[in-house]
Amino acid sequence: MEIRNLGGSGLRVSAVGLGCNNFGQRTDLETSRKVIHKAIDLGITLFDTADIYAGMGGSETVLGTVLGNRRKDIVLATKFSKPMATDGTKQGASRRYIMSAVEASLTRLKTDYIDLYQQH
Repeated sequence: MEIRNLGGSGLRVSAVGLGCNNFGQRTDLETSRKVIHKAIDLGITLFDTADIYAGMGGSETVLGTVLGNRRKDIVLATKFSKPMATDGTKQGASRRYIMSAVEASLTRLKTDYIDLYQQH
């Protein structure tokens, strides 16, 4: 797999990434596990998800459940800012919300770091 620089960030990622929006929604846990491990085995290192994927956190939860000690083998990108509550209280890009959203994503992903955090 070809590895490239991700802009000027210092991150190096596979030329092909894995979009994770189906995990926890269209793809059950066991199928997701097979896809995730096969992607890593093939040299895919860029995994892209978001807090809103699969019913507000479902995709991140699956990734957190499946990755385990393979977390170190990937560059994990996730996103924030879309509504995460029906009452409009959990969304946007204020400092206060970003701090809350990143903590929630870290918990769902079962990791202590996110490589690339983006506003959706």
